Amino acid sequence: MIRIPFWRPTNSITTICFLNEALSKDTAAMAKGCDAVCVFVNDNVDSETISTLKDQNVKLITLRCAGFNNIDLAAAKKNNIAVARVPAYSPYAVAEYTVGLLLAVNRKINRAWMRVRLDNFSLEGLLGRDLHGKVVGIVGTGRIGSLVAKAFKQGFGCKVVASDVKKNPEVEKMGIPYLKFEDLLKESDIVCLHCPMTEETHHIINKKTIKLFKKGAILVNTSRGGLTDPEALVEAIENEYLGALAMDVYEDEKDLFFRNLSNYIVKDALFQRLTAFPNVLCTGHQAFSLRKLSMLLPTQRCRKLQTLRKEKLTKSARLLKFGYPWDKSWFFVQFS
Repeated sequence: MIRIPFWRPTNSITTICFLNEALSKDTAAMAKGCDAVCVFVNDNVDSETISTLKDQNVKLITLRCAGFNNIDLAAAKKNNIAVARVPAYSPYAVAEYTVGLLLAVNRKINRAWMRVRLDNFSLEGLLGRDLHGKVVGIVGTGRIGSLVAKAFKQGFGCKVVASDVKKNPEVEKMGIPYLKFEDLLKESDIVCLHCPMTEETHHIINKKTIKLFKKGAILVNTSRGGLTDPEALVEAIENEYLGALAMDVYEDEKDLFFRNLSNYIVKDALFQRLTAFPNVLCTGHQAFSLRKLSMLLPTQRCRKLQTLRKEKLTKSARLLKFGYPWDKSWFFVQFS
């Protein structure tokens, strides 16, 4: 554990304690003596974990991400623990990364790069397709989805269609029609997922819906891994329902992402099988990661902590941060 005292202009002190361990029911007791915990997307903050945090007198759970599907909000409310998230960071970060992933998997840039490193300059097997004129389906048209829609429509000359439980007026102003989800899958050459992870959206891409895709369509997921059934994805690639798959998230990523496992045997056979296909491109949940955000996110978290401290926390608060070493620099940079 690393402890860093942080003095604010108000002369009050926040001590930040860093842990390598992810938060779960088994590690929640380590929060003893702390007023708040700071968690990330793959920490398991279920009812048991929250109950243990309550026993440690924790008053606030703050997330260093926008998504909060890993938090049992009902349990937090029951135990009188406040929950705060990053309400919005640059939607351009994920939107631009989505476009980049699609370009890479469509034009096989990742495979070409690997070949050149081996002095193989053959173009065999590297044929791509124009994006211009293709139908791009955007599932979820919030801040990120609407930017992706704009990029494909105005930047690449694609025909864009959308699907969402709530229509975005800005998307409609661009002349983008809203379709039923199933109809969107049938019409699209490319499908991009930008919806939150909820009970309703869990495995919206499954063995049934994946057969609605145009043969050879491309699927891009930079939202949440749980939106797709990984077994269905493997089946779709093997049977060529999908022409390509680009993803920055994976349903069981919590045991894989944000750590270096290159010297170990990764025992997730489904993940290994999926990423072994030549037309599958996977990155480790990095779409949000920008240099600008390394300063913005901790600033937002501390402002939220300072605001809630007036009502919930003591004058000298202690924040316990669970997570992996890659993220420590966010705090070191901000508070050194």
